[in-house]
Amino acid sequence: MKTIEAKVDAFVLVCAVILCGTIYYVSTAKFNGAHVPFKTYLLDAPGMEPGTPVLFGGITVGKVNSVHPDKADPTRIEIGFDVQQGTPLNAKSIAEIGSVSLMSSPVLAISTGSNDAPRLAAGAVVSSQETMSLGEMQRKIGVLADAAQTTLTTVGTDLNNLTGDGRQFLANLNDITGAPNRRHIAKVIANTDAMVADLSPQVKQISRQALKLTKDADDLVAKMGPTIDNVNATVTNANQTITAFRGPGEADLAELQKTLAETRSLIRDLHTVVTVNAQNTTYSIENLRMITDNLNDLTESVKERPWSLVRIKQPKDREVPK
Repeated sequence: MKTIEAKVDAFVLVCAVILCGTIYYVSTAKFNGAHVPFKTYLLDAPGMEPGTPVLFGGITVGKVNSVHPDKADPTRIEIGFDVQQGTPLNAKSIAEIGSVSLMSSPVLAISTGSNDAPRLAAGAVVSSQETMSLGEMQRKIGVLADAAQTTLTTVGTDLNNLTGDGRQFLANLNDITGAPNRRHIAKVIANTDAMVADLSPQVKQISRQALKLTKDADDLVAKMGPTIDNVNATVTNANQTITAFRGPGEADLAELQKTLAETRSLIRDLHTVVTVNAQNTTYSIENLRMITDNLNDLTESVKERPWSLVRIKQPKDREVPK
């Protein structure tokens, strides 16, 4: 009996060891499988330390393995982390410090980026985005509180002004609706009623005249009916006459257009001839001018020395008698 119990205890112990080994293997396989290293840089990394979870699109894909100031630029913090192999980090992915819930520890959250962006190689730098710190948030809240206080003061002043204006408006309204004004308004209404009563007969007479004028206008329209018909007939005959003369008129216009086209062609030809012979014409005119000048000179010479027509030499001048 004791042997069976010992065997059962041994079997239970072996099963417990196997279960623990399986759980340990699964957990280590999940976090210690094939990982790819990356790094990013932040100016402020509160809560970042080795072992901090790395989330890609809200899914845990790795852990932070190093946090230290950058050797090249000590003003920024270099964060090295590993993610599971196959995690699609790309050039549009952004790393920032986030948290799963309000009270949870910080995590390194990486956005999914874009499917069209190229994938990052192992050891590449993931672009980062600074997260507002608690101090900055407190400073901004303080600025907002100061602005809100100023706004409330301004609103209170405006409300006081509006209240004063409202009281003045009510006082003016009370003055308008006072007893003297009510009596004046009642008097105006009574005068209006009396005026309407006086004008009622005249309005009735004007209405009767308007009805009579409308009836006369109807009779005039009825009498104008045949005249309008005659006018329509005259217009129809005129349209027919115009239609009859339209054909010959269009033919004459076409002939006139053809004549004008031929005239334009003749003028163009004449202009071409004049342009071609312009230089010869100029020479001819110049020769005529020279001939005219020569004839003028000859005429003057004949007038002054008519004997030159029969004598070749000019006679000697006669001596003056002594």
